[in-house]
Amino acid sequence: MFHSTRSGLRLLQLAMQQITLVSITLFAAALTAYTLACAFGIAPWLTLPLTIGETLYPLAGIVIQLAVTLLAVGLCFFLPTNARIMALENSHRRFHMGMRDVARAYHAAHASDREGNFKIKGEFDSIRERIAFLRDHPDLSELEPSVLELAAQMSHVSTELAQTYSDDNLSRARDFLIARQQEIETFNERIEKAKAMALEIRQWSESVEMEEAVVASQLERLREELSDILPELLQAKDARSAQTDEILVAEEHGDALEASDLSNIRKLEPRAAE
Repeated sequence: MFHSTRSGLRLLQLAMQQITLVSITLFAAALTAYTLACAFGIAPWLTLPLTIGETLYPLAGIVIQLAVTLLAVGLCFFLPTNARIMALENSHRRFHMGMRDVARAYHAAHASDREGNFKIKGEFDSIRERIAFLRDHPDLSELEPSVLELAAQMSHVSTELAQTYSDDNLSRARDFLIARQQEIETFNERIEKAKAMALEIRQWSESVEMEEAVVASQLERLREELSDILPELLQAKDARSAQTDEILVAEEHGDALEASDLSNIRKLEPRAAE
């Protein structure tokens, strides 16, 4: 509450000062113009009868008019001084504006230092080089020399920081990070491809296993269906093989009998002839 009231009174004071300065200037200009008009006979002089004792001074009005005019004009010569004082007060009240100017100048000097434009290592020569650079900078020409000097000193103190984080070092760091990022992206692409191949192989394996299960189930069903038929087929096969063996044996015995009969017949033929 007290702070707001004080700020309000301060604003009122500044407003009244500005109004007073403008009023004095206008009053002096108007009074000077009227006095000049009176001197050239365009306007009448001020008439003010003045009596001191028994002596009458008929030109007292003219003298008073000229004196007031000179006083008003004389006050106008004090207005620039008052304006400078007010500007100084405002600059003290707005000190942060000056700090922003220092920060702006320091930023320009530090950026130039990071680019490697300052080569002198000595403190005095280094600060002087920075001040010359800031003085010739197109964006800092309106700043005061004290601001430029302070910014140059700050820039000299942070020289090591500027060398560490120079534009070349930052560029190499960015290139390195970009290369690492590209490697990571390439690695991620390979991982995605490997995942896709693994998924395809897994699906293929599951499909093969499913087909094998189907084939095994069909084979088991076929075995179950043949389990009832095979014994009869085996018995029939055994019986047929037994008959075949008997026939072969019989044929062998038959051939032997025929051979013996022929030999006997051949033996009996000479006897019959006798």
